[in-house]
Amino acid sequence: MFSRIHSFKPLLNRCLVKRIVPQSVTKGGIILSDKAAGKDGRFGEVIAVGPGDRDNQGNLIPTSIKAGDFVLLPDYNGSKVNMEDTENEYIIYRDTEILGVVEGFKH
Repeated sequence: MFSRIHSFKPLLNRCLVKRIVPQSVTKGGIILSDKAAGKDGRFGEVIAVGPGDRDNQGNLIPTSIKAGDFVLLPDYNGSKVNMEDTENEYIIYRDTEILGVVEGFKH
């Protein structure tokens, strides 16, 4: 059994998302509380997506997000994955579980 995954390609309508945790220290050196820093972990960057799911007739329904999108994540759902990069948290979601794409996201 592998303890860490080196690469991952999602299947069907699943998406690999890297959770974005805001910095708790400002550029000026001010330390922010978790609440002030917005450390609810509700945002993420899509790293990889599967090709999509199939409908009852067998037609491919492509995923509605793409790699590189910044997304709003649900409070629950998803499956955590231990990747080689131990500094970040990676989670697998179904395309339909992601709440939306965030335009102009800055972190």
